[in-house]
Amino acid sequence: MNSLRVIIAGGGTGGHIFPAVAIGHAIKKLQPNAELLFVGANGKMEMEKMPQEGFKIVGLDIIGFNRSNLFKNFMLPFKLLKSLSAARNILNEFKPNIVVGVGGFASFPILRAAQKQNIPTVIQEQNSFAGKSNKILSENAKLICVAYPKMEQFFPKEKLMLLGNPVRKNIAYSTILRLEGLHKMGLIEHKKTVLIIGGSLGAKSINEAINEHLNEIVTTDIQLLWQTGKHFFETAKQSALKFGGQVVVKEFIREMDAAYAAADVVISRAGALSIAELCIVAKPVIFVPYPFAAEDHQTSNAMALVEHNAALMVKDCDVKTELIPKLKYLLQDETKQEIMKKTLKQMAIVDADINIAKQIIELAKAS
Repeated sequence: MNSLRVIIAGGGTGGHIFPAVAIGHAIKKLQPNAELLFVGANGKMEMEKMPQEGFKIVGLDIIGFNRSNLFKNFMLPFKLLKSLSAARNILNEFKPNIVVGVGGFASFPILRAAQKQNIPTVIQEQNSFAGKSNKILSENAKLICVAYPKMEQFFPKEKLMLLGNPVRKNIAYSTILRLEGLHKMGLIEHKKTVLIIGGSLGAKSINEAINEHLNEIVTTDIQLLWQTGKHFFETAKQSALKFGGQVVVKEFIREMDAAYAAADVVISRAGALSIAELCIVAKPVIFVPYPFAAEDHQTSNAMALVEHNAALMVKDCDVKTELIPKLKYLLQDETKQEIMKKTLKQMAIVDADINIAKQIIELAKAS
């Protein structure tokens, strides 16, 4: 094999994009001459993010299944047929040695087309509950990289490798200490800090619950670092005014390594990437899983930690009544916090990106 040629497909959310980026960089680190092509969905955030990372990307005209409005799925079969045809053209032009799917709209058509052409495919399943697309693709995949045990309930056991979820380098190998994190985030040194992250777009239910109970949460020794997302930012900013520097509101936090370093306790959605990061930084956490995620996989993700005393969980429908009491309980119970930290560290996998990249390269060379 003269030059390794790899297609990495998927995206749609940060939970799929960041692992794709991490795997791409790891492949280039191990095999500097490798040629990489990313395939995403037109109009989705990967079309902007991948070029920023220095990667070439092409887009498919594909949409996902809409669970909240079934009438919007009318065009899905036509989009899928069109994207399968476009995927075949991409494969014929780029001629990859291997195709990797990280989940998201664009992952299915390109892997399906690759399998039809007998090109080896690898699935990187981030969640503890596999989606339908990956279950279908697994039948002809050469390797399935997973982040949770007991995934043989979804995939052929002989194809599974437990390698973890790739995490951004600045978080996986962060050297930022708490004091530096507090200063970077504009927070006060001597107060306990609660970090609220609802994903890159924010979380409506979490935002509303926090907003409603701000007076109750912000006591003399508690401060908030609150990532709201775009839609709730102005509302939260107005609510925070009367608390001075005790409530720091941000639409989006780019320096997550500093935010994690500053935090004593975290409130978060239960996306696979967030969980992988929280295991590495070992911060006591209350998960509020997004209830409309495919196959309710965020609840499965959270329960994988809750069952090991590594996290607490509040259902999205109970967030307004249960989140604040659980937060108060966790902040006061330092023994519980220490148990969580210890267990999270034991569950952390720091070098998932390199280990996955090694498997991809070996498989490509053997095929």
